[in-house]
Amino acid sequence: MKINDLSRRQFLERSAGAAGALLLTSSAWFNAQAADKRTATDQVALGKTGLKLSRLGFGTGSNSGNVQYALGQEEFNKLIHYAYDQGITYFDCAQSYRTFEWIKGAIKGLPREKLFIQSKVMGKPDEVLAAIDHHRKVFDTDYVDSLLIHCMVKDGWTDEWKRIMDAFDEAKEKKWIRAKGVSCHSLPALRTATASNWTEVHLVRVNPQAKHIDGMDPSWDKSGTDMTPVLAELKTMRAKGRGIIGMKIIGNGDFTQAEDREKSIRFAMSRPELDAIVIGFKSRAEIDEAIRRVNQALAETA
Repeated sequence: MKINDLSRRQFLERSAGAAGALLLTSSAWFNAQAADKRTATDQVALGKTGLKLSRLGFGTGSNSGNVQYALGQEEFNKLIHYAYDQGITYFDCAQSYRTFEWIKGAIKGLPREKLFIQSKVMGKPDEVLAAIDHHRKVFDTDYVDSLLIHCMVKDGWTDEWKRIMDAFDEAKEKKWIRAKGVSCHSLPALRTATASNWTEVHLVRVNPQAKHIDGMDPSWDKSGTDMTPVLAELKTMRAKGRGIIGMKIIGNGDFTQAEDREKSIRFAMSRPELDAIVIGFKSRAEIDEAIRRVNQALAETA
């Protein structure tokens, strides 16, 4: 009996141990699978800036912000909060957008430390630091996460904008901004931005249909027809550790057909150089669709 009892006890102990090990192994596998799963609302690193933002951002400036402005301030605020509730923490703004003055109210009640707010300074203001401080006051925040020089189109623009760039550097030293960069609307300007060691963040027009993407014409409203040279710049930016955000994913609103939106989002998610993308939204349905399409594209490229 004693021998049998011992054997039975050993059998039960060993069986329990094996089951426990199997459970731990299965749990570890499922945890690894979950960790590998990428989504639209992941917090991703913005190059080597040390900052993080949601992979999908909310653009507040469709057609210079007129699209969002048409919602009315109350509905705009609700849409921003809806986006946040879905996991979107990156909100893209600019002083030239009609929604600029609404941002304070739109983010009211949201935890500032969880938000990534990017904004842009247009032109060459006489008092650049005052212009940067104006963003902080309008947003009612101590800092702007990323501030860009807005809509560069000229080759060698860094020479003409050096005074602006120096003021951005000073603002960063004051901790008014956490990262600095540029948005470009021509290939010559984009190449200048890539070559400049000053640039930390790039906002780049990207879609496979080549709608409203950077071309050789140095005009903000002129478009290229070939993504190939833009992709070459993206690879160089990535090699330099820059933060890279894709814009014009929906072709400046031109992609009214679902297949075009699907194609463009899949293309963006296939580009390893892009940290995040930004899309201008005007409804909950558009937010839900973008999240769904990004998630599907990421799952199929895993």
